[in-house]
Amino acid sequence: MLSTHKALMIQGTTSDAGKSVLVAGLGRVLARKGIKVAPFKSQNMALNSAVTADGGEIGRAQAFQAFACGVEPSVHMNPILLKPDSDCSAQVIIQGKAAASMQAIGFKSYKEMAIGPILESFSILQDRFDCVLIEGAGSPAEVNLREHDIANMGFAEAADVPVIIVADIDRGGVLAHLLGTLECLSQSERDRVIGFVINRFRGDVELLKPGLTWLEEKTGKPVLGVVPYLQGLNLDAEDAIDVSQNLDDSKPVLNVVVPVFPRISNHTDFDALRLHPNVNLKFVGPGEPIPGCD
Repeated sequence: MLSTHKALMIQGTTSDAGKSVLVAGLGRVLARKGIKVAPFKSQNMALNSAVTADGGEIGRAQAFQAFACGVEPSVHMNPILLKPDSDCSAQVIIQGKAAASMQAIGFKSYKEMAIGPILESFSILQDRFDCVLIEGAGSPAEVNLREHDIANMGFAEAADVPVIIVADIDRGGVLAHLLGTLECLSQSERDRVIGFVINRFRGDVELLKPGLTWLEEKTGKPVLGVVPYLQGLNLDAEDAIDVSQNLDDSKPVLNVVVPVFPRISNHTDFDALRLHPNVNLKFVGPGEPIPGCD
């Protein structure tokens, strides 16, 4: 399929299903096989961004995926970045540069404005690379958003690429997630789904096999892989703040407090402190008392 289409799209049943990691992992595997590969996400919504060599902004996941593929991050790897500035509005970054406010554009006009740069960037990557690995956004099962979708099946149909759907078994209900997502798609969209991946599995995979057989019989689609729960990846968060730490209690600790605004951006800049074994990093939200700190 890859050699025919030069592209493969990874969509998820939910946000945080494992799309970003799967794209990065597949990219590293292909790069090690000598295949020139690049990541792509048509539209990303995140307040954390990475800066390319030419000064453009893209999602941090696409920068991480580019490094996994052994290539320099490019604005064409994430042509549309949305940075929320309220519950109903966002700054629109097009091919690395701030262009407009979503509130000013209007949701219906947004697709008409965005689809051109998206397809242009995708075409540029296809010309430069042997393969493009595409990450979806959220879930394709949001039928209320389908008419104006440019991030999931809307893009897959426009670009004519095959799709793998990944689901997180750690959340529970993984078979229902996969079956239900497929049921929400049109027939043409279902036809381009070539299989499923189950992510974050713990335990004996033999116990899962009857469920996999049931899913394959029910959908006519193969389960292409079961990915184990991977600890300690320490990947950049794109949305929620990661508060996990691994302190070394045997050594002195430096207490650091970070005041968090309602829409804090680039909070991943603090990860170097958060992951240090001798730094106790605490994020304090609005209205919370600030504890003693160094």
